[in-house]
Amino acid sequence: MPGIDECLLEAMALPGARGAALVDWSSGLALGTAGESPVGDHETTAAETAELARAAAEYESFAPDGTEAQDGAGPPVEDLIVTTRSGYHVLRFVETSFDSSVFLHLWLDRTDGNLALARHRLRALAEELVLK
Repeated sequence: MPGIDECLLEAMALPGARGAALVDWSSGLALGTAGESPVGDHETTAAETAELARAAAEYESFAPDGTEAQDGAGPPVEDLIVTTRSGYHVLRFVETSFDSSVFLHLWLDRTDGNLALARHRLRALAEELVLK
C-alpha cells in the first residue's frame, strides 16, 4: 500500500495528535507509525489495539447478521472511539480491494484534540489510502 507514511503524517497534523499508526488487526503488527505511543512502544500499542479492533469487527453484538457492507467488502464497523482520562483513541477501518484487515489508529490529547475533526479526517485519509 503506497502512501502509508504520507497518510500518517497528515493524521499527525491534526490538532492534539500524539501518535498514529496503520495496523493489521489480524496479525497485530504496525505497518507504519508516527509520533508517540501511549505505552512507549508502537508494537505493543498495535497488538493491543488490534485485539479491540478484532473484537468489534468479528463479534455479532457489534454487527448483527444483515448489517454487513452490501458489497461484502470490509468489516461492518466503520470506526471505534475509546475515551480515556487524558485522551482519545480513534480506530478507523480501511476498506481495500483485496482481503485485508487494516485500520488507522490515532491517539489524541484530550485537551487539545478535536474528536469530530479527527473522525472526519481519518475517514478521508482511509479513503485516500485505498485509492493510491
